[in-house]
Amino acid sequence: MRQGAAHAFVLEVVGGPGARSRLPLDEPLDIGRNPSTGLALEDDSCVSHAHARLEPLLDGVAVHDLGSRNGTFVNGHRIEGRVIARPGDRIVVGSTVFELRDADALALPTRGRATSPLRPRWTFVLASTALFMAVLDNLVVLFALPSIHKDLNANVQQLEWTVNAFTLAFAVFLITGAALGDRFGRRRVFVIGISLFTAASALCALAPSIELFLIGRAIQGTGAAMITPLSLTILSAAFPAEKRGLILGSWSGIAGLAISLGPVVGGAIATGISWPWIFWLNVPIGAVVAPLCAFRLRESFGPYDRLDLPGVALVSTGLFGIVFGLVRGSAVGWTAGEVVAALVGGVLLTGAFLAWELRSPTPMLPLHLFKRRAVAVTNAASFSMYFGLFGSIFLLSQFLQVAQGYSALEAGVRALPWTAMPIIVAPIAGVLASRIGGGPLMAAGLALEASSLTWLALLLDPHVAYVDIVGAFVLGGVGMGLFFAPAAIVILGSVRLEEEGQASGANNAIRELGGVFGVAVLATIFSSYGSYASPRDFTDGVIPPTWLGAVVLGLGALLALAVPRTRPSEHVSSMTATLPAAGGMTPGGTLPHPAPTSFGATPLSQATRPAP
Repeated sequence: MRQGAAHAFVLEVVGGPGARSRLPLDEPLDIGRNPSTGLALEDDSCVSHAHARLEPLLDGVAVHDLGSRNGTFVNGHRIEGRVIARPGDRIVVGSTVFELRDADALALPTRGRATSPLRPRWTFVLASTALFMAVLDNLVVLFALPSIHKDLNANVQQLEWTVNAFTLAFAVFLITGAALGDRFGRRRVFVIGISLFTAASALCALAPSIELFLIGRAIQGTGAAMITPLSLTILSAAFPAEKRGLILGSWSGIAGLAISLGPVVGGAIATGISWPWIFWLNVPIGAVVAPLCAFRLRESFGPYDRLDLPGVALVSTGLFGIVFGLVRGSAVGWTAGEVVAALVGGVLLTGAFLAWELRSPTPMLPLHLFKRRAVAVTNAASFSMYFGLFGSIFLLSQFLQVAQGYSALEAGVRALPWTAMPIIVAPIAGVLASRIGGGPLMAAGLALEASSLTWLALLLDPHVAYVDIVGAFVLGGVGMGLFFAPAAIVILGSVRLEEEGQASGANNAIRELGGVFGVAVLATIFSSYGSYASPRDFTDGVIPPTWLGAVVLGLGALLALAVPRTRPSEHVSSMTATLPAAGGMTPGGTLPHPAPTSFGATPLSQATRPAP
């Protein structure tokens, strides 16, 4: 039993009936269709008669599930027994989404500089800057690969790892980074991620050897895996429900801008200064942003006190074994002991990971979601998209320099029709997906990507004119833009509200792993057919993997045709976490909190009063 008086909190309704209303919480509160005392949600058939109990404590609210049929969810996780929720966390009971707020913070939003962590503008600027820095490094290095190849005397397998070390670490620790934030504090882990990314950037810039450079890239990927998911969580908690749609759209736009600028920034720095400055650029930004985040952002926690450590260990070692075997196979032979051991061990460990996830109480990868056709097919299509996309860009970005003699900047500018086109196309695709369904648009996007690579495979030659292949770049960029937004809409529209976080995190991890395997497999094929010896040798090596990328993307297009159309009601319900429900309570109203002695079963829809 805790000592001392409980802290005062507020439950804000951010989704479902009564959206934008508030309920003071300074005494234990029962929620159900017909609780003996407490708050009644009488019209919700998904709510049990006695569903959940909320008990305010000194530093949070204890959430108990009372044996409900459909479960109580905190931050997307179905709770078992009792968990602690803290300000910024979301509690879902049936179709009603509550967000926990600190009563003192709502009553006194500013108290001079001491309360600056509650200022949303600071949150948006800091989170967006950190996100831009992390996403930019995903592609910025691609157009510096020829320079790294010369300066660090790297072979093609080591160049693969300059991309894969970052992407593999990012994919494996993406879900883990969010879980660490829930357990140890989102602001704290976010700051650690920025600091780790910044230090790793300095290591990459100073690295005297390719081996030390690859270590730095892996640490960068780990830091980015902490930054990316937590930047979204921190932003979502900092803004009221009616602004979250705009803010989260801006978050996606910033990530897209970083991707489109990556080739140009990397090319400009590699050409105008030298490639280490690609990484030095991150150091002053991180050195300023990390301490500002520590002082300006609000701390929040998730519901669970434990991590899926066996899952982290199994998936990390399993995927590393498979990728290591693929990369080493082309260098030492596919029958070499180290390659066979890595591939077999990786497959067995990955299988053990899947078996563990089926029984883990807090799984990293919620496998039950893949029983739904839309989720399974969309994730398979996402894997094929990133397999073909990143594997091809890895080679084609070098083709423009090694085979055609362009500088890094010239190559980056020439790639813009591919990388920047999604900024224009993606918003249009998002609107269309809500009308005609995501499957047809995803299939069209993948088909255009496959057509783009087919075009390039037919025309690639050291002397081919840029005007003859720029149309293929445009086609590929349109294809990317048609895929991203519809895929996200299908995933969110196919799961329940409380499952959105897990489903989105799993999709992000799977598509990043597609990029890892794409680079590994296509670069392995390149090594079998070509080399860096001459422009002709390099071009001969690029053509076969480009054909394979086109085939994989074509198969992905066929898969996407099997995506069932999301019913409108499902899609609408999936958006209640970020958009206020229409109708219901008076905007800005609050829910009265009756005295304990008269804690009646008042329906939520009738318990309003004007805001003070």
